[in-house]
Amino acid sequence: MDLVRDGLTVVLLCGGTAFLLLAAVGVVRMPDVLLRISAISKASTLGVGCVLLATALASDDVGVRARAVATVVFVFLTTPVASHMLGRAAYRRGAPLWRGMVVDEWRGACDGPTRGTTGGEPPTARGPEGDG
Repeated sequence: MDLVRDGLTVVLLCGGTAFLLLAAVGVVRMPDVLLRISAISKASTLGVGCVLLATALASDDVGVRARAVATVVFVFLTTPVASHMLGRAAYRRGAPLWRGMVVDEWRGACDGPTRGTTGGEPPTARGPEGDG
């Protein structure tokens, strides 16, 4: 029984470490902020989840297991929301987008007062068409 538990712990730790390494590589290699946020949020969430579950599995203390599982649930609930908010803020502030982007689903729906302005122009009270 301990051999199976130890083996599963090792698999979870190795998998979690691989996902965390993949997240770090994604931050360095992705061409724009939206893709970087996507890479870091997905891969790091899975990596942290695997490492914490391995910790819970390896521990005999009920308190450690409960805290590890609660942390996994917290991370899985908050990371997608936080990444969405960061991506939306970056888009609205006019962060440069990847040239290879084919579909921009946020255009029009998420255009904020600064999206599309150049050189930090102050936002106006009128819409983008200028019809007030």
